[in-house]
Amino acid sequence: MRLGQEHKHPERHDDRSEFKRDSDRLIYSAPFRRLQNKTQVFPLPGSIFVHNRLTHSIEVSSLGKSLGDDVAHLLIRRHPELAGTLFEEIGTIVQTAGLAHDMGNPPFGHSGETAIQAYFLEGNGAFLQEHVSAPFWSDITHFEGNANAFRLLTHRFQGRREGGFVLTYPMLASIVKYPWESAAAGKKRKFGFFYTEKAIYERIADELGILKLQTQDGKVRYARHPLVYLMEAADDICYMIMDIEDAHKLKLLSFGETSELLLGFFGEADRQHIVDKVREEGVTDENEQVVYMRACAIGKLEHACVEAFVRHEEDILAGRLDGPLVEHIEAPLRDAYHHCAEVSHRKIYQSKLVTDVELSGYKIMETLMDAFVMAAWQPEKFHSKQLIRRVGSQYNIKSDDLETRIMAVIDYISGMTDVYALDIYQKINGISLPIV
Repeated sequence: MRLGQEHKHPERHDDRSEFKRDSDRLIYSAPFRRLQNKTQVFPLPGSIFVHNRLTHSIEVSSLGKSLGDDVAHLLIRRHPELAGTLFEEIGTIVQTAGLAHDMGNPPFGHSGETAIQAYFLEGNGAFLQEHVSAPFWSDITHFEGNANAFRLLTHRFQGRREGGFVLTYPMLASIVKYPWESAAAGKKRKFGFFYTEKAIYERIADELGILKLQTQDGKVRYARHPLVYLMEAADDICYMIMDIEDAHKLKLLSFGETSELLLGFFGEADRQHIVDKVREEGVTDENEQVVYMRACAIGKLEHACVEAFVRHEEDILAGRLDGPLVEHIEAPLRDAYHHCAEVSHRKIYQSKLVTDVELSGYKIMETLMDAFVMAAWQPEKFHSKQLIRRVGSQYNIKSDDLETRIMAVIDYISGMTDVYALDIYQKINGISLPIV
């Protein structure tokens, strides 16, 4: 079933599965292409090509396909009645979820998310709390890239068709890591859909039989769709391991430090086998040695996550499995993963290189939010009219409803690439002028 086409039966001209159609639809879309100019962790590539949001998403997609296929294979052996059914397609679903999972992230990585939140919490937009509804205020002060991805894929923007990207229900459910609204987010402030898309998620959840969980504070949460665990595992593995490889290229980590982290997932015998294999094949380039060790580490973690998913099948289906799949792999591997996380936090994410991007990105986003939100607040002013003309026609910034206008601003800015955001920032501040 496709969102927006629940009662339609469109004519088919090829033999692609519905889930393969989802994948193709995302790959050929403009928001997916724009990920190539959005920061993952490090500054956008110069002479040293590190990951951006696009390369990261492609890698998550690839690993998600492997995770889904391997889980399907093992569970079909356990449940033979699943052979020859759509269950065999879960690899394709997770693959597609990997492509989509970061599409809602604003420019400049997590600093972009923080800038949007902070503008309303402690910036010039704080006064708006008195002028908007409580659910809307909760959404914008908790702004989340995950929730924004669900909105991007499902919202009917102006001039577009019902259902947004018109994707299948299982694929949409597979990207919602936190299946509750912002009012139920709690201390972690993570949530999966804005209030404006709440009814859409509930419809999907009801159709797919996703369990509804009651929390102590009376807020309704849903259990995760089982495939969320696989998409999340692919994301967790890729960003952790690939950030380490990028850090080595940028000389934030030495070869010795990088080797210690990547080989830390293996026992002594396997570790020696990897070293011997590299030597036997005559690989002397340290970057290539890191590539081989990285591939081995990813393969090891992929196998462990598949095993954990199959082992916890009942808990996952019953909505009882807490935390990501990487927290349920065998202890030595889990400890090695935590060690990578600790070193990454200390030596990578707090490095001057990353901090400088975050500082610049935050200022750019803060400036853009202030300019365009104020234009939405007072659209009758001359400068407001000029700014509003910059906003794409698919964003309903001329609505009579204030909340709709503010959300149009957030949609517009969060969809920007880093480069475009910088360009608009320079223009509205008079730093650059068009030259003919």
